[in-house]
Amino acid sequence: MKRIVVKFGGATIADGERVRWAARSVVNEFKKGTRIAVVASAMGNATDELVEVTKVCTNGQVTAGELDEITAMGERAAVRVFAAALRSHGTNARYIDPSCEEWPIVTDDNFGRAKVDLAKTHLRVQKYISPLVDRGIIPVICGFLGRDAKGRTTTIGRGGSDITAFVIASCLGADEVIIVKDVEGVMSADPNMIKNPHLIKRIGVEEMRDLASYGARILHPSALNYKGPGVNAKIIHFRHGNLSTKGTTIIGPKGERMGVKTYEKPLAMLTIVGEEMQATPGILAKASQPLSEAKVNIFGVSVGPRSFSLYVTEEQSQRALELLHGIVTNHKSMKSVTKNGDIAMLIAESEHFIETPGIVAKLAGPLARERINIIEVFSSRASITFFVNWADSSRALRLLRQAMKEVGA
Repeated sequence: MKRIVVKFGGATIADGERVRWAARSVVNEFKKGTRIAVVASAMGNATDELVEVTKVCTNGQVTAGELDEITAMGERAAVRVFAAALRSHGTNARYIDPSCEEWPIVTDDNFGRAKVDLAKTHLRVQKYISPLVDRGIIPVICGFLGRDAKGRTTTIGRGGSDITAFVIASCLGADEVIIVKDVEGVMSADPNMIKNPHLIKRIGVEEMRDLASYGARILHPSALNYKGPGVNAKIIHFRHGNLSTKGTTIIGPKGERMGVKTYEKPLAMLTIVGEEMQATPGILAKASQPLSEAKVNIFGVSVGPRSFSLYVTEEQSQRALELLHGIVTNHKSMKSVTKNGDIAMLIAESEHFIETPGIVAKLAGPLARERINIIEVFSSRASITFFVNWADSSRALRLLRQAMKEVGA
């Protein structure tokens, strides 16, 4: 029998009409024979309001543990309301919050940003939540919340309800996770910034994670760490009132993305120098266009006040150098181009980078102690790329992998 986990965001259950609309969509799917667990966020802006009231009335003198207990009230109220709405439609529903014996999400005691203990949570989901679902009872579970080893309520960070949904689905062995929001799905751009963006019907886990990491407030990037390749996932709009409606389907993951990998061939760095490079519009396009036409792939770009560098494969570097020289000699802002070869590219990736202060230093430190020169570093929210001399690549790869283990990334 098909099992699904449905997560409703705060905007989708912001008032009584929307809660009833959401409950009806769950009941209609349940009547098809689907077994369902619901994860609910706080209604509307309840969490923001609780945080604001608490900070004002305490003049900011509130502990992280106290704030977690207070902000949890939004989700606790929401699951009670949602379960009541489901029962009003004639279904058997039960709310599950951290005070309940059946509460499944176990975390550490890092209030405000608690980490889920997946092994202990799996045991509790199998012991308490799975039997409810099998008996045709719809559990309505608080998103965003956890409970530590001492029984204290914790929160797992903003957007944590997405994490809750994927964790429950993983531990439950669900077939699908449905994220219900107030948008049609993942769009080609933010509708608040771009007119008439189009809906993306399918997107890979890695693409979705990067999009979320760089500011798209569609899905918590860490939630996708709990999505297995056999679990379907999609994002839909609540207004359809139908959990079977199409939105954006999230595909994958194709394989393990976390860790350190190195590009198998040596690269070369081509550097163009000249005055006021950063202040010259179109200068990068001027240089990269002929490389594109010659099918020379660019692996990285760095820009400084008087120079910019392009990374290409060593085997294509001479052709690229000749093409760039032709551009340099005919451009008033460019003076000269040079090449530095036998460079290795190593890429470290982990979602933990987003929330790990000083991660670049922690990874680069072991290389410095081994006197491995870092030619350049590119850093994004979830990946760090190191360029080192090709002769040092094997040692650098070993040291970076060891550093990743030590920081728990």
